[in-house]
Amino acid sequence: MESHPRKLTRAEKRAIAAKNRLSSPAASAIALLIAALWTIPTLGLLVTSFRVESDIQTDGWWNVFTRPLFTGYNYVSALETGLGDNFVNTLVITIPAVIIPITLALLAAYAFAWIPFRGREVLFVAVFALQVVPLQVTLIPLLSLYVDIGIAGSFWTVWLSHTMFGLPLAIFLLHNFMKDVPASLVEAARMDGAGHVTVFFKVLLPLLVPAIAAFGVFQFLWVWNDLLIALTFAGGDATPLTSAIADLAGTRGNAWYLLAPGAFLAMAVPLAVFLGLQRFFVRGLLAGSVKG
Repeated sequence: MESHPRKLTRAEKRAIAAKNRLSSPAASAIALLIAALWTIPTLGLLVTSFRVESDIQTDGWWNVFTRPLFTGYNYVSALETGLGDNFVNTLVITIPAVIIPITLALLAAYAFAWIPFRGREVLFVAVFALQVVPLQVTLIPLLSLYVDIGIAGSFWTVWLSHTMFGLPLAIFLLHNFMKDVPASLVEAARMDGAGHVTVFFKVLLPLLVPAIAAFGVFQFLWVWNDLLIALTFAGGDATPLTSAIADLAGTRGNAWYLLAPGAFLAMAVPLAVFLGLQRFFVRGLLAGSVKG
């Protein structure tokens, strides 16, 4: 008996067509052009960060190929201004501000997706609607609250703020991924006697790695590059790198040449994180997009 090829679904046909378009020579050429356009400014920033102040004032960074003259004094001066401590502060701020919302969002997403309770749909819509609340309208009330409870200017204010602002998107994203998991997997685990903790850690969590990585990259880049929350809530010993770089030029611009090394220090870590998690990031964005 002859077997007939399976008929492709509409979603599979669209996915194949999109793959063919994206893998064409024209698409590859466009991707290389975009990559070059994004890389050239980064290269210019890197070269400028190693040039002496007089060369930066007199000619463009591209002339370094004809007059190569480099120095590490800019980085030494930038670190002497306290950027090293600010770099450590940014790490101290960013890592908990990524881990805390992901942890809370995983628990909330599991409850919304697999635990039936009264008012679940209404509460989920309310959490989703919090994404439209402008960040700026919450700054003064939160700052007043932090002052009243005595934690203003500490790391706690930045951790709590980034957690609150990142939770709605994290819950929405992780909930959608959890709902894409076949219900038969969860039901089979429950038939074997697994409770909520076992289902969460043994069944769902391994399948959510791409989604966690995707949101983790978003949250990491947002927290690391944030300036508004840093200027509003952080201060003193908790000042992050972005706030310190904004003050590098000084009130009279006498340290403007330190902006290039400072900016490159600030972008090096996010770039390394994105390149390191790129595989999971792309899988997280594409997971669930091809369904029959």
